[in-house]
Amino acid sequence: MGTIKQNRANNIVTGGKIDATDGLNNNVPATNIANASLTNVTAYPPSAGASVSQLASDPPSPTEGQMWYNTTTNTLKQYALGAGAWASGGSLNTGRTGLGSAGESNTSALAFGGQDPAYTAATESYNGTSWTEVNDMVAANGYMGSAGTQTAAISMGGQSPTFKTDTELWNGTSWTEVNNLNTAGSQGTGIGISTSALYVGRHNSTPPQVFGINESWNGTSWTELADLNTTRRRAFGAGADNTSGLIAGGFPNSNPAFTNTESWNGSSWTEVNDLNTARYQGAGSGIQTSALASGGTNSAGTAVVANVEEWNGTGWTETTDLTTGKALLGAGGTTTSTVAFGGQTTVVVGTTEEWTKAVAIQTITAS
Repeated sequence: MGTIKQNRANNIVTGGKIDATDGLNNNVPATNIANASLTNVTAYPPSAGASVSQLASDPPSPTEGQMWYNTTTNTLKQYALGAGAWASGGSLNTGRTGLGSAGESNTSALAFGGQDPAYTAATESYNGTSWTEVNDMVAANGYMGSAGTQTAAISMGGQSPTFKTDTELWNGTSWTEVNNLNTAGSQGTGIGISTSALYVGRHNSTPPQVFGINESWNGTSWTELADLNTTRRRAFGAGADNTSGLIAGGFPNSNPAFTNTESWNGSSWTEVNDLNTARYQGAGSGIQTSALASGGTNSAGTAVVANVEEWNGTGWTETTDLTTGKALLGAGGTTTSTVAFGGQTTVVVGTTEEWTKAVAIQTITAS
């Protein structure tokens, strides 16, 4: 609405005195309001400084988003999300690469399928401390698309070693085979939940023939929708359901890898800001507006990497690396609580890393 100018000249009376009513009560003359349509303004908002508490010490139990000025240390502080960090968790019982994954946090995840060196149907559940063997998949499988939570997951496509159209659903206790994909393929990207998902990109021949095919799952069957703008496989993916997704990185038939990122609105893909580091074979977690891209293989295909980037809905930012670089790993969770597991370094591993981005007291500086 612009600025209201307070012109004290309007409140000066004879002899240079301030008018006792208008001047001292801080009234603004109507002639100083440039926009005469401001008929609903009944009071001035407080200044920014007036709304910040002044405290002699930091509050013992601040709330997220709270800001205050510490009069003892003469510092402006806030209680907000700090930098994220990775910590070691319990290892998988069966180390594997190219596995399926699902999960909602670093204390709740599911690992299934994969290869080392044989294809497996093994399924394990994570509680934040250790992995427990649960019921196997219907069929051994690897390099599938996957999505969902610890108690409601979906496996899409894959290979063992032939390319599959298979879809399996996990209900927290057991797997059930349901309606197949329209187009077989492995190394595609899974997005969403068990009742509303996407399977994006894939390859289905040797040597690889890569597709930008995008199929949508409604809980019962698959429907092919608009293809990716950039055909790829082994890309990072994140998203809440089949109307809201994000895909980044990946590669075509051969290196180099992509940095391209695309966002899905339920009907089409739109190019958005690129990853900082081109890579593929990593793991994505989170949703369309808040995601992590962890690990993978470098653009040349010569080494695994530990890079982690965070997406804020607009762009990617480099953040704290994995403790150990790995590719073809699984992951599940959010940008504040994610677990990454399995995959391969120079060998197949079963290690687990937990990501936490905690709320903490921070000092606000000019920089």
